[in-house]
Formats: sequence, C-alpha cells, structure tokens
Amino acid sequence: MRLCAFARKKTYAKSLRKKIKIESFAPLREKKPTLKIRLMKFITGNGIEVPAVTTQQMIEIDRIAMEETGPNLYQMMENAGRNLCMLTLEKLGNSWNTSHILILAGTGGNGGGGMCAARHLANHGADVTVCVTDVSKLKEVPAFQLHILQSTSAKVITVEELKNENPEIILDAIIGYSLTGEPAGNALKMIEWASGKSAFIISLDVPSGINSTTGAGAINHIKPNATLTLALPKTGLLPELSGELYVADIGIPARVFQKLNLSYTPPFGNRYYVKI
Repeated sequence: MRLCAFARKKTYAKSLRKKIKIESFAPLREKKPTLKIRLMKFITGNGIEVPAVTTQQMIEIDRIAMEETGPNLYQMMENAGRNLCMLTLEKLGNSWNTSHILILAGTGGNGGGGMCAARHLANHGADVTVCVTDVSKLKEVPAFQLHILQSTSAKVITVEELKNENPEIILDAIIGYSLTGEPAGNALKMIEWASGKSAFIISLDVPSGINSTTGAGAINHIKPNATLTLALPKTGLLPELSGELYVADIGIPARVFQKLNLSYTPPFGNRYYVKI
C-alpha cells in the first residue's frame, strides 16, 4: 500500500489496492537545481511502513554495502535476479513453462540482475530469450552474469532481432535507477519496441526511463504492469508509473539503512519480496 500527503489533506480511497493517497510537494535539494518530489509512504499488507529513498541515498546504501558491510555486488545481483525470477513465475502461474519470456538487459547492474533472472528461469525449464543493449560495453559483474547465462538454454539476441519476438511477458532490466537524461541508442529502441507490445511487463527496480527520485518520465519510458524494486522503494515510484509494486530483499543488513538514519523494520516476514 502506498500513502502520500496533499497539503490540503484531501483523501480518497482506491478499493482494489486499499490505498489512501494524500499528496504534497516538497523541495529536494540535490547536486542539481531543486527538484520537487511527492512525499510517498509505502506500506505492506500487514501495516509495516517501508522508508523510501532518493537516487543519491540508494547510491550511498549500495556503497556502504559493497565497501563496508557486505553483501558485495555479485551477491546483491544474484538475490535481485532470483527474486525477479520468482515474481515472474508467480505472474505466469501454470503457464510458466509454455510462455515465452523475454528479458531486456542494459549494460549495468540492472541488466546484470535481468540476466541473472534469465538464468534462473532457464534452469527451471522456461523458454527464455535475452536481448542486451551492447554486449561489448557490459561492466564486469553483468559480464560475468552473461558468461554464466551462456551455459543455459537461454537464447541471446541483438536489438535488431527483437522484431521477430512475440513474448507473453517482458522483463525490463534496461536502466534502473541510473537514468541520466533521455534514453538513447539501443536502450531507446528497446523501450520503443516494448511499448508496442501487449505483453505483461515487469520492471526491475525502476521502470526504464523514469527518474527514481522524482518520478519524472522521459519522452519514451517503460509502462510496466508491475515493478520489483530492490532493497527499498524509491521516492519516484508513483502508483501511476510503476503498476503493482513489490519490494525485494537483496540481503542488505538493517545497519546499512540505520547509517542513513532511516527508520527501518524488516517487511518481508517469511518471504523474499512483498507487495507494497
């Protein structure tokens, strides 16, 4: 459940999600000019509030995890990919082994998580195809994910080959929270291709083309049916942009969040991802 606050304290309910939305705008001071964000609250079905973070806060959380406390990037990426695999199987239901699954992967950590999910899906016997924006530009850890993936039944294709694909479900792992400016090149081609499909779309962490701090959308951005955000929700994950929203545990200890003075209660219970 997501709660927001309007200065006039005007409330209304959406029965399907049982959400109350209150909305207000507050300035956020970052390195660039002052931005405006909607002050969102993210609440699980059992009433646990999960703190939301800006892009800069999430970058610092990742830094603390990788440099001070662990887990390292390989571990976090593995956890993210496995959770995305599990959510995909859940959404496909009994048709998981007859559905065509296509993963759109960028060259950074988001793409690595998508390729990891592809490996887990292929290992379970799913029909999986992966399209990478530019294999030659993969960073070290995502490149390792592709290396492992190539020993599975998953098919790896180029952007030019997307025209031949007609999947039942698309996993968007193109950009994540690292968006700077308008998507371009092969990332843009992927977004445009996905936007023309009727497939169910799950975005990993943040829909590609959406600013994870403000929720501002690029001219071309992914419009997912669901989003699996990682570790903590991002302030820009507005309900009208993210579809159904889930938060996934990627193994970051609570002490990391406490270093940023975030009030954090583990929301997962006996699961690895929960709806918020």
